[in-house]
Amino acid sequence: MVKQILNIQESTWAKRVMLWRQIKDVLFIGIGVVMASIGLKGFLLPNGFFDGGAMGVSLLLEILTPIDLSFLIILVNLPFIYLGYKQLSIRFAIKSTLAIFALALLVHYIELPVITADKLLIAVFGGFFLGSGIGFAIRGGAVIDGTEVLAIQVSRRSSLTVGDFITVFNVFLFIVAAFLVGLETAMYSMLTYFSASRTVDFLINGVEEYIGVMIISDFSDEIKKKVTYDLGRGVTAFKADGGFGEKAKNPDRNVLFTVVTRLEVTRVQTEIEKIDPKAFVIQYPIKDTKGGMIKKRPLH
Repeated sequence: MVKQILNIQESTWAKRVMLWRQIKDVLFIGIGVVMASIGLKGFLLPNGFFDGGAMGVSLLLEILTPIDLSFLIILVNLPFIYLGYKQLSIRFAIKSTLAIFALALLVHYIELPVITADKLLIAVFGGFFLGSGIGFAIRGGAVIDGTEVLAIQVSRRSSLTVGDFITVFNVFLFIVAAFLVGLETAMYSMLTYFSASRTVDFLINGVEEYIGVMIISDFSDEIKKKVTYDLGRGVTAFKADGGFGEKAKNPDRNVLFTVVTRLEVTRVQTEIEKIDPKAFVIQYPIKDTKGGMIKKRPLH
């Protein structure tokens, strides 16, 4: 009887978690679509600027052909949605399809006044709004620019990483644009792309990037207490053997691992140095975390 009650409670909790996740996804995707449409209609389209990736291809084709941008957004992204269905899931493909169709509808029907005629402001803020739209859509589990989906596919079949492919793709796109629409427009569009990409990075990773810190020290117990009780961060201790010299004879040493934000790294290093100036400390970036004693970032 008790087991049945616990199972019912677990099932109810799981449903609540899934419902809240779905609400957040819809909210993020909706915000993303609105932000991207503002960037396109309020900044980029009236001035003939474009971005990188699949959206950049759509904008470039809109400049060179009589086809409406709303149709181009759908047509250019359809292959990426199919790849997303094959690589990720049908859920991802459905959400991305709905997001792209919603963006196409807004771009087709809404009219916004031209906010500024300054080309620098157009490039920076157009990229900001477009990058915000792409970033929020990704946070909602969808894409409105499918270049990264293609990059994942290429990285699995070649030596290129996802970042390498996106860089090569956009360099080629801007070179083509320089010949077709002029060098000045291509240069301003590169600034738009930079602004958009940095905005996407900020929305996905946050200003306080997570850093994994691994500590190898003969004073691991003292460091563990300091990080846990004084800094309020969780620490995991791994049993390890030394690999060289006298340290190799100590089979009971601990290797400590903790996750902090970039703004907290200096304080952690200071506390470690107070206890053991000779401690071996390794740091590396972490995309995201969940649970544990870590500082929560916005939008989590």
